[in-house]
Amino acid sequence: MPLDRNQIARRAAQELRDGFYVNLGIGMPTLVANYVPAGMQVWLQSENGLLGMGPFPEEDAVDPDLINAGKQTVTGVPGHSFFSSADSFAMIRGGHIDLAILGAMEISQEGDIANWMIPGKLVKGMGGAMDLVAGVKRVIVVMEHVNKKGESKIIPKCTLPLTGQKCIDMVITELCVLEMNKARRRFELKELAPGVTVEEVLAKTTAEILVPASVGTVSCS
Repeated sequence: MPLDRNQIARRAAQELRDGFYVNLGIGMPTLVANYVPAGMQVWLQSENGLLGMGPFPEEDAVDPDLINAGKQTVTGVPGHSFFSSADSFAMIRGGHIDLAILGAMEISQEGDIANWMIPGKLVKGMGGAMDLVAGVKRVIVVMEHVNKKGESKIIPKCTLPLTGQKCIDMVITELCVLEMNKARRRFELKELAPGVTVEEVLAKTTAEILVPASVGTVSCS
């Protein structure tokens, strides 16, 4: 059956590596903080000027002054630090972040991403996504495979304003894991959610994707 939001976040956490500096986008990506593998030290960074975020706090441990870029209350791991957003963006633009995990509205078959605005809808600003997709070593998207109308979000060409071009390395949805084949500039189907078929993924994906002879199964544990 398709993965739920927490299972998607848990699968994304499997891409973390010890010592990584990681930026988590707002929404579903923030759940990844709850699934950092035991014994692994990962430094979670937020654009508003925080390095060393921990999991979300229990109700009796909420500090209203300690928030991430999405204005959610968070915790800090031992050694966490605070600094200006200018310093935070210097880390991003300087190539010091190993991995960004972001949400998206659309992903193109070549790895373009649209995730910052829908024309006609009021937005507060573009946030840090444009800097992240340009300055981070690896970018993973976690999102639902289709939109609220049931239309594919993995499409031949993005129709919404772009955040970045040819910058997405992996997409994790409730149906599957897709990894960019950089030589062929198409996403390759790597894993299926338990009980999901290749045919179901293809039916809900309008982008051209590569399907190898053998496809793995997402581990939700």
